Amino acid sequence: MDPQEIEALFNQCTRFLGGHGRRLPQQALAELAEWTPADLPSDRYGSGELISGFEEQVAALLGKEAAVFMPSGTMCQQIALRLWADRRGSRHVAFHPTCHLEIHEQQAYQLLHGLHGILVGARERLLTLDDLQRIAEPLGVLLLELPQREIGSQLPPWEDLVAICDWARSHHVPLHMDGARLWECKPFYAREYAEIAGLFDSVYVSFYKGLGGITGAILAGPHDLIAEARIWQRRHGGNLFQLYPYVLSARKGLEERLPCMQAYHDKAVEIAQVLKKFPEITFMPDPPHTNMLHIFLRGDKARLEAALVETMRATGVWLFYPLRPCQVPGCHMTELSTGDATLELNTAEIAELFRQVLQRAEA
Repeated sequence: MDPQEIEALFNQCTRFLGGHGRRLPQQALAELAEWTPADLPSDRYGSGELISGFEEQVAALLGKEAAVFMPSGTMCQQIALRLWADRRGSRHVAFHPTCHLEIHEQQAYQLLHGLHGILVGARERLLTLDDLQRIAEPLGVLLLELPQREIGSQLPPWEDLVAICDWARSHHVPLHMDGARLWECKPFYAREYAEIAGLFDSVYVSFYKGLGGITGAILAGPHDLIAEARIWQRRHGGNLFQLYPYVLSARKGLEERLPCMQAYHDKAVEIAQVLKKFPEITFMPDPPHTNMLHIFLRGDKARLEAALVETMRATGVWLFYPLRPCQVPGCHMTELSTGDATLELNTAEIAELFRQVLQRAEA
């Protein structure tokens, strides 16, 4: 199917297997306007209580001295790595081969900031302490992603994470967390966000993924680092005249969806148990560490995608499309992140939807 047909099918669906469902701009903005106090003043070039109050709230939640709101995580992380590398006097920045900076940002860390990426570990698994101990170059900063999206949102056991952070500190290497999905980590670690973030010198968090905001991110860390980051935000063109739609949406998502992270995770675990009943399906991790899992369907890709389309048209439930190549022989992959919309589907119905897809593909 071409992209227009896929978009038309998506818009025809009324329920959704993943995420928070479809929100058209008018609906999203109307809900945000209703939620916003009528007398709330706006921000201006990053100043004002609207934005500073939210920065202070998130800094406290993460146990950090200060925080700065930026339009994107890409901006947050490039700035954080640049600042730590400058302070250490080393252009070497270490991260996993599937790090967002490496595979989704067109080598911006290198071209814009002159940093040299050192890929640590193997693409298909978590970075380990043994991997770090093999690094010969002096590092400017070590970036760890919690959880690691490209390998099914996996998380290292707490003891392993602490050991890695201890190694970095013993080598005087600053630690930065790619916490794009940090909010989803709490059920796995059963620890407060400040304790998880406390292992790191700086942390970036996103507001449009699990929290469902319009866009926006925060970089949190020491006062002096954040003060310097504000200068680099201006240099990046990120100090916009007004950011209030993004800040308000982020605040709303944090208030409404942060308490739901345990429910999202529990639903992912339930779905994983359902998928185990199908010999044509595998997934990772088992059990899910967060509200995300990677699902692998065995069979012919064209037949599976045709079955998906037919099932979605028949039921009005958006499942996923298209399927992607993966490392499991004979299988094709999709990524599922549970959210508000997922909670509206009972487990038996989800099992039936997968059964229909596989049955149609076989037929």
